Amino acid sequence: MMEQLPALQVVLPLFSALLCLLIRNKTASRLFSVAVSWGCLAIALILLRTVQETGIISYHFGGWFPPLGIEYRIDLLNAYVLIIVAMISAVVLPFGVGHWGLSIPEGREYLFFCAFLLCISGLLGITITGDAFNVFVFLEITSLSSYALIAMGRNRRALRAAFTYLVMGTVGGTFILIGIGMMYLETGTLNMVDIANRLPLAYGSRTVLVAFAFLTVGVGIKLAVFPLHHWLPNAYSYAPATVSAFLAATATKVSYYVLVRVIFTLFGAAYIFETLRFHVLLIPLSLLAMFIGSTVAIYQTNIKRLLAYSSISQIGYMTLGLSFASINGLTGGLVHLFNHALMKGGLFLVLASVMHSIASNEIDDMRGLGRKMPFTMAAFVLGGLSLIGVPGTVGFISKWYLVVAALEKGWYPIAVLILLSSFLAVIYIWRVVEIFFFREPAAEKSIKEAPLSMLIPTWILIGGTLFFGLQTEWTAGVAGSVANFLLGGLP
Repeated sequence: MMEQLPALQVVLPLFSALLCLLIRNKTASRLFSVAVSWGCLAIALILLRTVQETGIISYHFGGWFPPLGIEYRIDLLNAYVLIIVAMISAVVLPFGVGHWGLSIPEGREYLFFCAFLLCISGLLGITITGDAFNVFVFLEITSLSSYALIAMGRNRRALRAAFTYLVMGTVGGTFILIGIGMMYLETGTLNMVDIANRLPLAYGSRTVLVAFAFLTVGVGIKLAVFPLHHWLPNAYSYAPATVSAFLAATATKVSYYVLVRVIFTLFGAAYIFETLRFHVLLIPLSLLAMFIGSTVAIYQTNIKRLLAYSSISQIGYMTLGLSFASINGLTGGLVHLFNHALMKGGLFLVLASVMHSIASNEIDDMRGLGRKMPFTMAAFVLGGLSLIGVPGTVGFISKWYLVVAALEKGWYPIAVLILLSSFLAVIYIWRVVEIFFFREPAAEKSIKEAPLSMLIPTWILIGGTLFFGLQTEWTAGVAGSVANFLLGGLP
């Protein structure tokens, strides 16, 4: 049974999604989905422990050995990402037990959970597969289910947001497919390890260069890399609040994982950063994302849009770490992958609780909520401190590694810009906190604290930002090991 766990990691939520269509009952489909999500987390934890103890896991479908057959290949990098996806799923789905009725029209709950489980399956599949074409297949499963989840928002603008995401996602998916096709044309294989072994013989080919361009642009759209981010603000703003929490904490993280795989596994760090000098393009784009995302967030009146633009800024930190092509830089990017999932997942769950209480996402409608919902608003404050990067929170750890990486390379202006971008986060977080705690409510309303079914999942994620901000051995340790493995001989 243990040997089948890699396949079960994807098959469990995939077939469970189909069972949700048969169950139909609202309560039963909820409980079933929660149980499946916790099962996925248990499998992910076992796989991580196995990789740490025995090394890379290779699972061959149908007994066909790679590169002829399809392979699920698990190393420390994707075991780390599997934990993120499974953990967020296992926390967000129980939260929804007390919240779905506000976001999802009556009678469509089973369709919602079907799409949710399909999305989980797609994200886990992208992460675990060792086959390039399978990455595209699971990417489409994830995308289609994400469009459906976003469109299920009660606001009609959710349909427009889903359509925009569909158009951009289709362009991104097409670019990725073209890139994979060109790599197959050049190497004659779809197995990613085999591609990595054969590509160095074709580095002088224009086909390889064009394949890299298509792949990075396609993945960049899915990741919402600046300036390919235009689908993200509306998608996060008009989706059901728990969907926003899930997608913000997982979808872009898996896309970042794919970008890391493309650069460091398929093409190799030496070719990308020494021959193509990709960092010359990626560093300015990352810095622009950090500053423009935060600056636009300052002027938002809708708090979900504020967090959406904040996400664009935070993605900039992750891509900046990657573009340093150094141990500390990549460690910082990978640590931020985990840390941002905790921060942004927790903050969006706070907004789900607020939406449950006042049925509004407008910041001005939240005046004085800190007095009415102290535990909920305290969670927002702590999540905000993590976004800023205050010592003792996970955000500080990420930025510490990035600043150290910049100083190691002698890029002192970039180190200063990383610190300055944190001050922009101070502005938009303080603006919200000031309204929560220091403004009088517009009118006396009967507002109660969020129920425990919402507070517990929220505080699991927000508490994680404090715990892993103080205990960095697991996150920074794993990320550092992954960075050493991926960079090979580079400093």
